[in-house]
Amino acid sequence: MTGKVYLVGSGPGDPELLTVKAKRLIEEADVVLHDKLPGPKILDSIPEEKREDVGKRAGGEWTPQEYTNQRLVELAGQGKTVVRLKGGDPFVFGRGGEEAEHLAANEVPFEYVPGITSAIAGAGVAGIPVTHRDHVSSVTFVTGHEDPTKEESAIDWHALAETGGTLVVFMGVGKLPMYTGELLSAGMAPDTPVALVERATWPNQQVALGTLDTIVDVRDEDGIEPPAITVIGGVAATRERVLAFLENDPSDGNGE
Repeated sequence: MTGKVYLVGSGPGDPELLTVKAKRLIEEADVVLHDKLPGPKILDSIPEEKREDVGKRAGGEWTPQEYTNQRLVELAGQGKTVVRLKGGDPFVFGRGGEEAEHLAANEVPFEYVPGITSAIAGAGVAGIPVTHRDHVSSVTFVTGHEDPTKEESAIDWHALAETGGTLVVFMGVGKLPMYTGELLSAGMAPDTPVALVERATWPNQQVALGTLDTIVDVRDEDGIEPPAITVIGGVAATRERVLAFLENDPSDGNGE
């Protein structure tokens, strides 16, 4: 008897931001295959005996995607209910599309369960709306970590510089100097606001603010590390105004 695989998004990491369906499926699953991006409290809530880490292994090596694909098929073939738990949303730079195709090719029943993408939630919890009528009417999601086997990048940073909208870059901390340089050379203003949000909604969340020409130095000074998103555009400047209100809001018990 064939089991079923659920490709589940865990959101940005706060367990209260799991969908009701995601929480139920995690509790009912026989096995949960997870990477490192679901929040630590979410992973700690799963019994160790039914957890399988297919993220980083000892020594800093990543579990090959081919292994994960085959493991999903193998477990389902044993009649098990499997949750493939990912950070954010499975289909937003989460390789969920690759896994869905592999399951379909092997005739394994599966279901996609959306999660809150960190592109929106990560910026939002830092006080940054990705769209704003006074600043932008569009938002573009791009990855800062493409498939290393590609002969050339599929991202046209010069074209993105001309869109005038918000850019949200996933997994872009390491290559920050590259793409900020590309955007500057394409004519994007050096004083364009930029925010880095590390581990959004996690207990150790960190936010750094700068501009297109200063953000690399800010990253180094503040010690921003992956996982993090980069938000580029006028909306990033709203953080300071939002925080100024929140820090003095008497309704939250912290105001004067």
